[in-house]
Amino acid sequence: MSGTPGARWLWVSLAVLAADRATKFAIERYTSPFFRHSIVSDIVVLVHSQNPGIAFGVFSNSNSSWLAPLLVLSSVAVMGLLVWMIFTGRAGGPLAQCGLALILGGAAGNALDRLMHGGVTDFLEVRLWTYIWPAFNVADSAITIGAILVLFELLVGSREQVASTERGRR
Repeated sequence: MSGTPGARWLWVSLAVLAADRATKFAIERYTSPFFRHSIVSDIVVLVHSQNPGIAFGVFSNSNSSWLAPLLVLSSVAVMGLLVWMIFTGRAGGPLAQCGLALILGGAAGNALDRLMHGGVTDFLEVRLWTYIWPAFNVADSAITIGAILVLFELLVGSREQVASTERGRR
């Protein structure tokens, strides 16, 4: 496995999955539902919440029986696409590869949660004055950071490629 170019990125995904599962396990085991504890003077709050919907609580009030299976199936499809992109070299440069590995690990963590609990365990909440950012977890953070890395490489990498092409024409 270590001989393939995508293998090192699989380790990043597995590390995200392990960190996500460990933190969720600790919250599920050592706190009760609706637990709240201020970490940084009511700016960062440790919570214990379940999100049956998707990111930021979208569809969390849905009583539909097909939502959880649809979310798991779509996660598995996306994970398959990400593995293919990483292992076939279609993921771009190192930043995009790392970003996709982070997204893969996060998607796997949240999909595993849905399979185990029917929803995702969230445990961090950030507050700024009256605004409360929806609760999130390690998987959500990895997905967000991964998306930023992919976008950064798309934006900056394309500029570098254009500059390189221009230098080659001179």
